[in-house]
This record gives sequence, C-alpha cells and structure tokens, in this order.
Amino acid sequence: QVQLVESGGGLVQAGGSLRLSCAASGSFFSINAMGWYRQAPGKQRELVAVISRGGSTNYADSVKGRFTISRDNAKNTVFLEMNSLKAEDTDVYYCYAEGTLYKDHPANNYWGQGTQITVSS
Repeated sequence: QVQLVESGGGLVQAGGSLRLSCAASGSFFSINAMGWYRQAPGKQRELVAVISRGGSTNYADSVKGRFTISRDNAKNTVFLEMNSLKAEDTDVYYCYAEGTLYKDHPANNYWGQGTQITVSS
C-alpha cells in the first residue's frame, strides 16, 4: 500500500506564499504521477497541478504562473510552491499519487488526508 503524508498547510494573507510537501511511503514497486487537487465544501475535487515521474507538468488555468509543482523521485516526495495566493485559493488540498504495488501490475490512485489552506483577504 501507499501512504501519503502532507505538510505545509495553514493560514496566510492574500499575496503571500506557502509550500506544501507530500511524501509517499509504504510497500510499492513505483510511484508514477504525483500531484495536488483541491476541494471546497459542496464542490467537486479539482486538479491543481500534476507532475509525471519524468517531470512533465500540468496546471489548472487558475494557478498558472503562481504555483509551481516539483518532485524528488529518490524520496517519492512532491512539492507545491504557491505564490501570490488569493482568497479563492482557500480550500482543502489533497496530495495524489499513482502507484504500482508490484511490477507489471496496474497502477492505483492514492490520496492524502488533506491539508487546509486559508487565504485571508
């Protein structure tokens, strides 16, 4: 299984910055794509940013130019650097990882427990 542990959430003023980290641990063969989603109460979870094992990235339009995703493959850790934060970025942020438990087995999706980001205006 894959366990994802997030850190770095909290309260910040509009225009400020935060950095999220998420480390994958457990018994698995490989971690493929990793990323971040966010969800507001009563709304669907939406993609924030995702990064492949090779470093290819994809961002939601709303965060392009402000957020940067990166990863450390050796540590199975993904980071999200968030700058110029806005009140509308307030959400619970969930770490995501696509993991393969055994060689030649299909990948599964795993989620962290979520971390609250609150941006005060």
